[in-house]
Amino acid sequence: MTDTWWLNPCKAIDAQAHAQALARQQQLTKPAGSLGQLDAVAVQLAGLQGQVKPSLDHLWIAIFAGDHGVVAEGVSAFPQEVTGQMLRNFVTGGAAISVLARQLDAQLEVIDLGTVTPSLNLPGVRHLNIGAGTANFVNGPAMTEAQGRLALEAGRDSVRRAVAGGAQLFIGGEMGIGNTTAASALACALLDCRVSDLTGPGTGLNAQGVSHKVAVIERALALHITQRGDALQALFNLGGFEIAALVGAYLACAQEGVVVLVDGFICTVAALVATRLNPACREWLLFGHRGAEPGHRHVLESLNAEPLLELSLRLGEGSGAALAVPLLRLACALHGQMATFAEAAVADRPA
Repeated sequence: MTDTWWLNPCKAIDAQAHAQALARQQQLTKPAGSLGQLDAVAVQLAGLQGQVKPSLDHLWIAIFAGDHGVVAEGVSAFPQEVTGQMLRNFVTGGAAISVLARQLDAQLEVIDLGTVTPSLNLPGVRHLNIGAGTANFVNGPAMTEAQGRLALEAGRDSVRRAVAGGAQLFIGGEMGIGNTTAASALACALLDCRVSDLTGPGTGLNAQGVSHKVAVIERALALHITQRGDALQALFNLGGFEIAALVGAYLACAQEGVVVLVDGFICTVAALVATRLNPACREWLLFGHRGAEPGHRHVLESLNAEPLLELSLRLGEGSGAALAVPLLRLACALHGQMATFAEAAVADRPA
């Protein structure tokens, strides 16, 4: 297995479009920079899309799902069957991300990488069956290298479908009972932080439950300590199928030239892994929100990321990123449709 496609070069930013968009910003009928982060993100999008007036009309949302063997350690407030049940909810339109996708006129794709629920065959879901969830990573690696590569490729394949569909913005979401435990363990392995700083209640653990979760992660990190600095091996040892798919998707987006809007804690940990594997992908990542999970703030800071929203969200599914899409669309509209001082016959500030 020698193919390391994730190391391929990322698409270069269009410096000319970026410079022209920045110049346009200086001419709009408002004080320079007065719309703060919205001004900055519009210019950033111009450079990424290669057009002075960027747009985000075509949105692709991919939900990656997988189960986690570490749930056997009692780290979740919800039973593992919920993963499979939520897959049905996604495609029948009842989940939060399903509602948001309809409101945003987004293409929604649901991908089951591997769950413990036997014989799932849901219309509208891509069932890849990489495994019946990951293995319990306190006893050994969460996945084999072959499984990890398949998960990475699943993310890349989703992006290729998004590109074929004309997507201008990609949102990856996740579903998998136990995946905040996997994300916290993976972040700790890469950032060398205290486990207690990066571990929270997930779907609703009490203080005792969080303490137990910390102890489980500490056991796993001790087992896999010799490979903690190796991002790819850490992903295979401690991650989930859906986290690996997100990593593959983010890297493929950067290579294909599709802007990414990163969701919450788990997705941000996947973004951290992606940047460790191929640092140039960082330029293609925008961040939707800062969530309630305590580790999210630490991981965002490690990526020097300033998210668009802070609403104490902790749902996942790509929901926080989806909620930020209207802001991005409005940023593009303001940048593209406001009059310049000359067009409006408004006196510019003195030189």
